[in-house]
Amino acid sequence: QQSGRRYNLFLKRRLRIDKRHQSKDSIFFRDGVRRIDFVLSYVDDFNKEWEKKWERRKEFESNLQKAGLELETEDKKESEDGKIYFVKIHAPWEVLITYAEVLNIKVPIKENDIPSTVENPLDCMLTPFRLPEKVMHPEPDYFTAPFSKDKQELYLINDESTFFSPSMRNRIVNYILTRCPYGTEEGKKKFGIKRLLNNGTYSAAYPLHDCQYWKKANDPNCDNERYTLYMEWARFLRFYKEQPLDLIRKYYGEKIGIYFAWLGFYTEMLFLAAVVGLICFLYGLFTMDENMSSKEICDPAIGGEIIMCPLCDRECDYWRLNTTCEASQYSHLFDNVATVFFAIFMGIWVTLFLEFWKRRQARLKYEWDLFDFEEEQQQLQLRPEYEAKCTQKKKNPVTQEMEPYLPLTSQAVRFCISGTTVLFWVSLIIASMIAVIVYRLAVYAAFASLMENTESLQPIRGLLTPQLATSVTASCLNFVIIMILNFIYERIAIWITDMEIPRTHMEYENRLTMKMFLFQFVNYYSSCFYVAFFKGKFVGYPGAYTYMFNSWRNEECDPAGCLIELTTQLTIVMAGKQIWGNIQEAIVPWICNWWGRRKARNNPENLSSRWEQDHDLRTFGALGLFYEYLEMVIQFGFITLFVASFPLAPVLALMNNILEIRVDSWKLTTQYRRPVAAKAHSIGVWQEILNGMAILSVVTNAFIVAFTSDMIPRLVYYYAYSENEDSPMSGYINNSLSVFQISDFPERNMPKMVRENLIICRYRDYRYPPDHERRYLHSMQFWHILAAKLAFIIIMEHVVFIVKFFVAWMIPDVPADVKAKIKREKYLTQKILHEYELEKLKERLCQGDKRATEKEYIATEGRMELSIAM
Repeated sequence: QQSGRRYNLFLKRRLRIDKRHQSKDSIFFRDGVRRIDFVLSYVDDFNKEWEKKWERRKEFESNLQKAGLELETEDKKESEDGKIYFVKIHAPWEVLITYAEVLNIKVPIKENDIPSTVENPLDCMLTPFRLPEKVMHPEPDYFTAPFSKDKQELYLINDESTFFSPSMRNRIVNYILTRCPYGTEEGKKKFGIKRLLNNGTYSAAYPLHDCQYWKKANDPNCDNERYTLYMEWARFLRFYKEQPLDLIRKYYGEKIGIYFAWLGFYTEMLFLAAVVGLICFLYGLFTMDENMSSKEICDPAIGGEIIMCPLCDRECDYWRLNTTCEASQYSHLFDNVATVFFAIFMGIWVTLFLEFWKRRQARLKYEWDLFDFEEEQQQLQLRPEYEAKCTQKKKNPVTQEMEPYLPLTSQAVRFCISGTTVLFWVSLIIASMIAVIVYRLAVYAAFASLMENTESLQPIRGLLTPQLATSVTASCLNFVIIMILNFIYERIAIWITDMEIPRTHMEYENRLTMKMFLFQFVNYYSSCFYVAFFKGKFVGYPGAYTYMFNSWRNEECDPAGCLIELTTQLTIVMAGKQIWGNIQEAIVPWICNWWGRRKARNNPENLSSRWEQDHDLRTFGALGLFYEYLEMVIQFGFITLFVASFPLAPVLALMNNILEIRVDSWKLTTQYRRPVAAKAHSIGVWQEILNGMAILSVVTNAFIVAFTSDMIPRLVYYYAYSENEDSPMSGYINNSLSVFQISDFPERNMPKMVRENLIICRYRDYRYPPDHERRYLHSMQFWHILAAKLAFIIIMEHVVFIVKFFVAWMIPDVPADVKAKIKREKYLTQKILHEYELEKLKERLCQGDKRATEKEYIATEGRMELSIAM
């Protein structure tokens, strides 16, 4: 009590200090002692709601003080713009220890004495990529135990003001803020800062950054962790350095820490995939001149003499095969033997990535004290929106208290509306994709006619064919449509999820995740699925072409195959999304913050206080990480689902992710307010989505190799139909083209320009010639190739799946040394706790406490021995 009186007297003396002497960057109350753990801001706008807001604030702040928090208000006259009030909140020691016990926060009881892992002899080679030890491990490693007010002597409390880290402190204060009542309205008890932010009572609520990011604070007691993060992590010039995950976790909390750990690990694993993909691409590049198919197409004596049937009705003319010479050479870059190897490799790589991530995640769970972590009550609590909109109540069978609930009929109606809305938007995507296909079919004839009749385009006709021009423009148009639909649907998805009124925050996030992922999956991948699995597969043949809506003739693949078009589509959509994403993430927040500061004051460098500096920053919302994960998972789909068509996809993803880590860290450190620390022991529902995509990728790549590339037809020709032993692939092009008699053309298909000297034209298919009794029907070679394709799919899928499951079985989810450390820590923690209880019991016996019996002492000692034995 005497120490408490002395402390209060000290505070009163400190309060007399002129606040003008306080540093602009101070994170303390005016007394310079009490740390600011949270800040609330509001604007006194005198409208019809002013009195009601004033009453809410008065009641809310009064209840915060009753809960033990200490408040200090900065008048609007002290703010730079003269409009905003700031309420600074400090949690004293008594409040911290009370809620640390409620939140089951683990705190240190003894320094970890388990020897660290044996050093790798190759570590010296990694020295250039390492960060200083103080940055990588800002705190010693401790054995920890859940905090208990009754056992304070057990914990390593050297200084009460620094025992709980700032992230722990803001988490505790946020817990109180989300539960603090502020009155009764319409017969309902209202509570929580989120509701007060929604109704405009407060304009913002946020914890403070500890200093400016570009320079250290003047206060010697400040840890300057934000400055350290910026200098060592958030600058692009540090792209080759490892991430300071422990410092990220300490400053931002485990939830953000686990995201950057996953993103960093994913980027590291991409390096292996990128190297193998680059080798496969270089193989295609170096063997381009040896490709017999492109040689025959480019040969004037072979490809120059083969007249192909028109690619569109009426407007298109007959054309010579060697006009696609360059396209066939480029196609070999991605359509070669290495394609099959890379498809199988990526099927195994994705398993290695997911399995090794589980091990990395298990190690982080141990190092960050998350192994016994259960979803905190804050995430499982009822959402304020749920309580506000659910008027009916029923008794909770667990707590035996009345709580709001949504009737089953209302849930069914809301789910029906939600499901219908999602199906409508998915249908809209499919409709837009069909519109792009119609565009392809409609403009192909225009491109063909333009290139045929325009002399200025003659020099580039070999490089820019009508097929390629159509594919590139259609891909760009498709990307624009994707981004527009994505922008609109984001808001629709949030609206329909709000309409469903999910019960808890976790339920809300999971539902939104599934809606957004389903939509973006269809939105981003539908065009790639069309090119990979539908284009050129349902064309028909000359004289009996297949038409879409009985108006537009279906597209044909290039004689060298459709794979090059799939590569073009994938490159434009993937690269475009990555460039747009980085612009959206980095440049837009910077411009918004710059404009906000410009409007607020003339000189943004001379800010009046730390809380005002942070107030001008953007809010990192509850769904901030959701969008980051979604972006990376969509990218993961590009490099796994269609990687057989584009071995350089992992290279693009690797380059993007190196930039992504620094962009995300930069914007979080410099452009956003400090987020409230939150716990998470895994990446959540995204793990299951990644597992599903990994399985689907094996199927899609097997089908791409079988049906989109020319690999299987070549192999069938090589082993079954080749007649030249010295050069088995010679004659393949002629063999893969069927013959059509021009006189059999109906009027609808006949070109306007009649060529009397032509009798036949060729087309890409395996059909009997016009003089055969089964004219224009599929030949036996077609069925042989189809059987080989199906056999390849079955064999590849089974081989990859067997290897995947074997690898997953061989690699344990938790490393052996982590298992041993967990057991050791549990044993030592229990021993320390039991010894502490035993000592306390001895003291009570010595002091003659009647409640402490000898039997209780024996039982406690026996429990410790039993625990040690186990």
